[in-house]
Amino acid sequence: MGEGFRNLIVWQKAYGFALEVYKATKHFPKDELYGMTSQIRRAVVSISANIAEGYERQYRKEYVRFLVIAKGSLGEAETHLMFARDLEYLKKDQYEYLENIRQETGRLLKGLIRSL
Repeated sequence: MGEGFRNLIVWQKAYGFALEVYKATKHFPKDELYGMTSQIRRAVVSISANIAEGYERQYRKEYVRFLVIAKGSLGEAETHLMFARDLEYLKKDQYEYLENIRQETGRLLKGLIRSL
């Protein structure tokens, strides 16, 4: 498959999304460390991790399966971001910024799945 998963725009976008979520969740209440903070971070890291793992698999069918898992984690992240917004852990502009990145990642992921 050539250049490696790091050259995939969707992987780069997903990785950047995870970094941005980590930065935003630094300011969540301390009592959420093992709750909301942990859950949202786990979900967003799993997006780029599943893209990478699928890419490194030998068979296209496995690759697609891992991309579908990444898409599921993207949906999970959407729900966590909504909770964080509604609990006022994220400011409106922070939420919109993260949601825009999440949506763009979703479009790219959907396109990659379709192309395979």
